Amino acid sequence: MNRRNPAAKTAKRTSLGLELEESAREILAHAKGHKVLRVRRIVLPADVDVKRIRLEARMSQAEFAGAFCINPRTLQEWEQGRRKPDATVRAYLAVIAKNRKAVIKALAS
Repeated sequence: MNRRNPAAKTAKRTSLGLELEESAREILAHAKGHKVLRVRRIVLPADVDVKRIRLEARMSQAEFAGAFCINPRTLQEWEQGRRKPDATVRAYLAVIAKNRKAVIKALAS
């Protein structure tokens, strides 16, 4: 029975659902001070050389933009220094630089 809706039928619990429940319990225990969670600090560079990443991939701007779902005009502006990628995009570009093939595979599936 569903606690919030007693009339709802009980659905089969998936492994993802069980993992989410466990994660929520851990977060709650952490918030109450009962559990200390590991912390991983990620430091992103302030600047990223987008053109170098693209050239190392041996891709044209159009190919790179298409492969990684980046607006071609935005890519041009990053490379020409008129705009800078935000932190999220810098993280994405770091992953592309480290393992381009895995990103392409993930985006293709």
